[in-house]
Amino acid sequence: MTDETENRQLNTARLVLVTGPAGAGRSTSINVLEDLGYETIDNMPLSLLPRLLDGPARPRPLALGIDTRNREFSTEGLLELIGNLAVRADTDLTILYLDCRSDVLLRRFSETRRRHPMAPAESPATGIRRELELLAPIRDRADTLVDTSDLNVHQLRDEIERWFAPSAGRDLALSLHSFSYKRGLPRSIDMVFDCRFLANPYWEPALRALDGRDAAVVAHVKTDPRFAPFFDRVLDLIRLLLPAYQDEGKSHLSIAFGCTGGRHRSVTLVETLAKTLAEDGLQVSIRHRELESRKGDEGLI
Repeated sequence: MTDETENRQLNTARLVLVTGPAGAGRSTSINVLEDLGYETIDNMPLSLLPRLLDGPARPRPLALGIDTRNREFSTEGLLELIGNLAVRADTDLTILYLDCRSDVLLRRFSETRRRHPMAPAESPATGIRRELELLAPIRDRADTLVDTSDLNVHQLRDEIERWFAPSAGRDLALSLHSFSYKRGLPRSIDMVFDCRFLANPYWEPALRALDGRDAAVVAHVKTDPRFAPFFDRVLDLIRLLLPAYQDEGKSHLSIAFGCTGGRHRSVTLVETLAKTLAEDGLQVSIRHRELESRKGDEGLI
């Protein structure tokens, strides 16, 4: 960690503003932050926040939940508040936005039979559309964006812990993700590698139903003569960059590998790299987005 980074952390108090559309997991995230040692306040009037920050020094970092149902909420007012907080020398501000696809939000409201807070007498789809439009400028301003569309409550907890767990005394945590380009890039990823150029097990009938954790699939992918030089160069790059990220005080680094379907080549790369880095003594976690996509999104509302 550099002297400049260390001094900045000593002289500032951490503040996390947590927001996002209803049903995306904001309340769950607030609860996780409280478990991590943050002082949490949900839906405090925005006008009171500067007064709170000007008060006595807080012994713990603060997480504030912001909901469009707040009687003082307005997009312009929140953006102005964010701008004022961002220039305070005594505050280390992070905007955490819990994002979610509209079709998933609609399904969550339908499953719970809840009325949407922005359309109590209309369809949930109407309320979801209104809220997403209202929050769009806030989403664009977010420092950390977590897409909960394909996360269940346990996976969301893991994601919040990776980003916001206190880093003092801990090694840098590394998470490796596999994904399908057909479903778009995953959110909140630091580095992305495309492995669609490798031999595709999908075209082998005996391998199609398997995934990249299966020994037969791994062997097929590794027989591609481009696999070894690609893997070695990625490994060298990561080993080069990790100490630099640690020196800057970064607590978590996320790296993703994508292929066409997200079930074979990218999974093999993630599993192979995770094993190698774990042997280096690094703390590594794995997430295979497409393999997990059928597990549901229980409890986020």
